[in-house]
Amino acid sequence: MSDKSIAVIGGGIGGVSAALNLLRAGIDVHVYEQSRALREVGAGINVTPNAARVIHGLGLGDKLASLGVMPMAVHQQRWDDGRYLLRTPLGIEIERHFGFRQYQSHRADVLNMLVEALPPERMHVGHRLTRFSERGDKIEAQFENGTRASVDALIGADGIHSTVQRQLFGATPPRFTGCAAYRGLVPAEKLKHLDLEVVLQLTIGPGKHFVRYFVATKRYVNFVAIIEQDSWTKESWTDRGDVHEARAAFAGWHKDVSGVLDAVEETFIWGLFDRAPLARWSVGRVTLLGDACHPMLPFVGQGAAQAIEDGVTLAACLQKYDDIPEALTRYQALRLPRTAQVQALAGNNKGRYHLPDGPEQIARDAAMAAGGTDWSFKAMGWLFAYNPVEAVETGNLGLPPPA
Repeated sequence: MSDKSIAVIGGGIGGVSAALNLLRAGIDVHVYEQSRALREVGAGINVTPNAARVIHGLGLGDKLASLGVMPMAVHQQRWDDGRYLLRTPLGIEIERHFGFRQYQSHRADVLNMLVEALPPERMHVGHRLTRFSERGDKIEAQFENGTRASVDALIGADGIHSTVQRQLFGATPPRFTGCAAYRGLVPAEKLKHLDLEVVLQLTIGPGKHFVRYFVATKRYVNFVAIIEQDSWTKESWTDRGDVHEARAAFAGWHKDVSGVLDAVEETFIWGLFDRAPLARWSVGRVTLLGDACHPMLPFVGQGAAQAIEDGVTLAACLQKYDDIPEALTRYQALRLPRTAQVQALAGNNKGRYHLPDGPEQIARDAAMAAGGTDWSFKAMGWLFAYNPVEAVETGNLGLPPPA
């Protein structure tokens, strides 16, 4: 164990995976989570090859495979007639291209897998950070319950409403993206009559799109139904949605969509927020990770994956550089350009998915048929083949090739 001590603020997928990588690097790390119990929303997550690479590096590859579902393909289809616009094989084919497979999992399963791998004495629930201060070469963190922690560095992995980010850079509220999402899980047994393939299915149409895939060893189908709307005032992932409103929003859509929504008994709705890329993440001995610094639309399936990449990069930098501020500056330099690129890609996909039928839509469909979109191996190589640990040595920023 090195003499470096780290406090990670936030016990979500990004914070816990970062802690595991720091621990493997021989760094004394503790996680502080504001909730009294670790919970994840009842939603799905795509663990793409770039995230699976990091999870395998933690020795959790077999566990990941046992918890998730390996999709055989990505299918993108039209909203009205279900005509396929693009089919990209996944399964073992994606492993052949990028070295690792893709899995669809329940978010809670992924978080629990990570937490179980972390020694329990390093997880502190019921610790809401109130403030931190620099005292010489230490950061002192103060928590609402009266606990204090003096550490060499502090990592804010505390989400889009990050306390750490707010203290570092002032209040910068996230921006509403003009989209809201109905989400939920449907028991697969209720959808047997649809004979659904084990694929990541994306149905796109004017002003909205619909995603569905199997999770939890095929016991459930996860769905996300995204609509455009003008404003949003709620901030919770657990606001109940109206099933009838969700069905009405997708009236007239292909049975691959309407058939799933007809079987839904309970849905939740949340507004989708992001934030423009920050100019910097790190100040002295404090830095940010995941949604605390690069919240993004879920239209590339990379929110959690980029947070997982952050954590392993951070650990490698702290292992390589003795000087902590230097290590955090290097971490920021490696991660900020890549995550900004992914944020931009996710934002662009909103417009591309939601085109009204017409000339632009026809051109989009032709580009998809040519394999030039986000779910073709050619287009996604820069994202899925990236090795963040190697990048610490090589300086590779993991950006797409010039157009």
